[in-house]
Amino acid sequence: MQTVAVLSVLTLTTAPAADPWAGTGRLAAQSCEEPELISGGVARPREYLVAMVKCLDKAWGGHFARARMPFSKPKVRYFDVPQDRICGFDWPEGTAAFYCPGPRTLVFPLSGDWIEGRTDLLPLKIAAHEYGHHLQSLTGIRAAYERGKATAERGRRYELQADCLAGVFLAGVWRSLPRDTKDWAALVETVRASGDDLYRTHGSGANRVYWLKRGFTGARPASCDTWSAARSRVA
Repeated sequence: MQTVAVLSVLTLTTAPAADPWAGTGRLAAQSCEEPELISGGVARPREYLVAMVKCLDKAWGGHFARARMPFSKPKVRYFDVPQDRICGFDWPEGTAAFYCPGPRTLVFPLSGDWIEGRTDLLPLKIAAHEYGHHLQSLTGIRAAYERGKATAERGRRYELQADCLAGVFLAGVWRSLPRDTKDWAALVETVRASGDDLYRTHGSGANRVYWLKRGFTGARPASCDTWSAARSRVA
């Protein structure tokens, strides 16, 4: 879950027995046409997100196929405003988009600070982060995570891996986006400011930036092994 505000099995502590992404290589460069979120003065969040999810499906579906790993697209639900309940749970307060692991569904509110009036990369990064949770379900990371002892640190390793996978996706589509280095710098600063140093569920701003950049620079999901990272990198 992203706030505005695991093919191998994890051990019961933190690290996976083997990285399910090992040997799968770089995410192939992908052409992704990013539509304007605001066109002619009219907000088009649903159209924007539909296009971005298609890019995510194509990029990650291709990577799984090349790695001979089973892949299925997530379901997607859009809501104009938050609902009372979703996926059998109360709608998480203070969240942007989120992922329901049971039905493997991406949930996107079409309102809120995360997407309304924005022209930066945050909506795309958040969509890619939530899609990262779907990838964790597909590779068995989520199931193994749930079997382990619930701790705040393990939760942060799970969330920071999704930040890193978002960075991998952005690297794969970067050349096709109508963006430049200023857009990347702005995203980095926004992510830095989104650190939850108080609640400690997603990681500090510095560590969220570290894993986003690590994914972007490495451009391969094997760069995102948060499970064996030092504690200081998941604080």
